[in-house]
Amino acid sequence: MFHISNNKWNIINSGFLFFFVMSCTIAGSFANQPVKKQSADIEDSLMVKKFYTTLHEPLFWLSSTKNTKKAKEWLKVIESDGYPGFESDKPQAEKLLHVLSNRNTMDNFLKEKTDRQITELVLNFIKYLQESKVHFEYDEVNIPRDSIYIYQLIFSSNKGSVSKTVTTLECKDQDYMALKKFMHDSIHDKNSFKYKATALAMNYRKYLSTNHFPEYIIVNIPEAEAVYYQNNLTPLKMRTVPGKKTNPTPTISSYITSIVTFPHWNVPFDIAGKEILPKVQKDENYLEQHNYDVVDAKGNVLDDSELNWKDYNEKNFPYFFRQSTGSDNSLGVLKFNLGNPFSIFLHATSNPAAFTKDYRFLSHGCIRLEKPFELAGAMLRGKLDIEELKSGKKDTESTIIKLPNKVPVFIIYNPVTVSGKKISFLPDVYGLIK
Repeated sequence: MFHISNNKWNIINSGFLFFFVMSCTIAGSFANQPVKKQSADIEDSLMVKKFYTTLHEPLFWLSSTKNTKKAKEWLKVIESDGYPGFESDKPQAEKLLHVLSNRNTMDNFLKEKTDRQITELVLNFIKYLQESKVHFEYDEVNIPRDSIYIYQLIFSSNKGSVSKTVTTLECKDQDYMALKKFMHDSIHDKNSFKYKATALAMNYRKYLSTNHFPEYIIVNIPEAEAVYYQNNLTPLKMRTVPGKKTNPTPTISSYITSIVTFPHWNVPFDIAGKEILPKVQKDENYLEQHNYDVVDAKGNVLDDSELNWKDYNEKNFPYFFRQSTGSDNSLGVLKFNLGNPFSIFLHATSNPAAFTKDYRFLSHGCIRLEKPFELAGAMLRGKLDIEELKSGKKDTESTIIKLPNKVPVFIIYNPVTVSGKKISFLPDVYGLIK
């Protein structure tokens, strides 16, 4: 979907080395210099506080005529219409431009207050240029980058025009640029589905560009597809079966750390009470036919023939269902462990027929994979006996295989696809674009 050349990687690596050295240098200076107390009682964000602590001065923009001119350049860029998703700060930029026109009459309190308000606005804009506003329901991958944005602002003060700085900092991902052009040329109603969906897609491209890895997986829920990336190539694409609208798959940014062969399926409690229990009450042979055991809270297997099933309902059922391993298991013979608090993971399936359907939103939230063997083989560098997996029988012993490197997985909700310059829109299956 996007490519980073070796030369760009060298530039990025050099930048991170420079950032590391500067961090150590500045961190050392923090230890030896007390933070100056500001004369004005101003409520600042943590990023702004860090900025002035790093600066060791109460004023930045209003410290010189040159910096004030820079402030005006930044504010004019921010109040322009070229950056969808940042409109909410335009009125503040206009207000600060008016305040700066009377800077010669300001007292010290107003100078400091104005200076910090400009810094807040500009830092948020620099952050917006590179980092998305997309929300994951669980995000283990993204890390705070406030210090990077602070250094970028400080070091850009002597690096030419603001417009040049903005061009340098803005996301360079090809899909992002295609989406931005499409929005500028083809969408005029900011309340439309296309506008909101495109803005979301742009945010995802920024997120994925910022959190870029040599190996990762993207699962796009509305597309019902997964793509495996390795060294900027896409060796594997496959159909998926995401959650139903009534059991939606959450958006997750996390890591796969291990693969389980011949997994048991520990049935989630709500599925056990609402779906399996009524079937057992109608037909006590159901458990044996579908290879389920009844277990207690300690994992002990119970004799289901001794249970009085008519006494239970979904609210008082005190046990659990666990499906035996094997090719008939609902998880198939492969499970990809994914860190998250929702018990969501990627897995094979015993019902591959669902992949032939156009509408594949059929699971209880987990992601069924069309090509689990190929994916596991690629992640384990070919060290997997696929034939043994395919011939696995009931009650085959389960094994956990740790990956050589944890692999990032991004489960996203992006109803827009990009192919070169072609932009296509998908149905909003969960009705989330509002």
